[in-house]
Amino acid sequence: MLCLGSILICETPTSLIERHKVEEGRKVLRKIRGVENVDDEFDSIIHACEMAKQVKDPFRKLMKPVSRPQLVISICLQIFQQFTGINAIMFYAPVLFQTVGFGNDAALLSSVITGLVNVFSTVVSIYVVDRAGRRILLLEACVQMFISQVIIGIILFKELKTTGDNLSKGEAIFVVISVCTFVMGFAWSWGPLGWLIPSEIFPLETRSAGFAFAVSTNMLFTFIIGQAFLSMLCQMQAGIFFFFAAWVIIMGAFTWFLLPETKGVPVDAMVDKVWKQHWFWRSFMIEDDRPDVKVV
Repeated sequence: MLCLGSILICETPTSLIERHKVEEGRKVLRKIRGVENVDDEFDSIIHACEMAKQVKDPFRKLMKPVSRPQLVISICLQIFQQFTGINAIMFYAPVLFQTVGFGNDAALLSSVITGLVNVFSTVVSIYVVDRAGRRILLLEACVQMFISQVIIGIILFKELKTTGDNLSKGEAIFVVISVCTFVMGFAWSWGPLGWLIPSEIFPLETRSAGFAFAVSTNMLFTFIIGQAFLSMLCQMQAGIFFFFAAWVIIMGAFTWFLLPETKGVPVDAMVDKVWKQHWFWRSFMIEDDRPDVKVV
């Protein structure tokens, strides 16, 4: 699927313009937007590319206060993405379903089911994100994931008292449905948007450097959760779901207070329309901050 998808993906207008394929970039932008008149957005992309060329040290620029909102949000999104508990559930779904009473084959089948739910729910996000917006999907998913994890935690805490206990068939199926509901919420929100939002909030001059921080953070916390989850599950048992549910509350609060809506905002208008309008991040927007231009 990845191979087929890569064949269908077109170059981005920004990438084409940066490689001096200006008219091809305009053509692709028209195709993406579905309209002929894209002059305003096209000019803004060209302006952003020209500004990006002036920055000789993007990592230094990234450390300035004016880049703080994008950097903090991108890193936090990657941390939160892992602390939803999604990788823990996907990695150890067979162990989890065996614990609640499924056999070996049924456990693997349940993993396949959660994988399919993950894929098809991501497709939902593709069609909804530019219509509903980013914040509403993230907040709705927080509620959905929190309820799912609390339900799973309560059932397991109540029914699995000692090693060897199994849930009834009805309870086990309900746990599987709750896990699928959790995966569904993640797959149309924190999964894809954890990558989408960082890609659109950084200006071109710091986008590569900023995304490097985001990806590195994601890989680090994927490793930490992957290594720690099985031990946490053994020690905390059903409490592991309450642990991740608590993190979902933190994620929801972060989204509500600190994550502005970026739907439909051009890259060169992000500062004026998003950061300078936000009650907290506007304090980092220094008016006289200019690109680091190396004088020759």
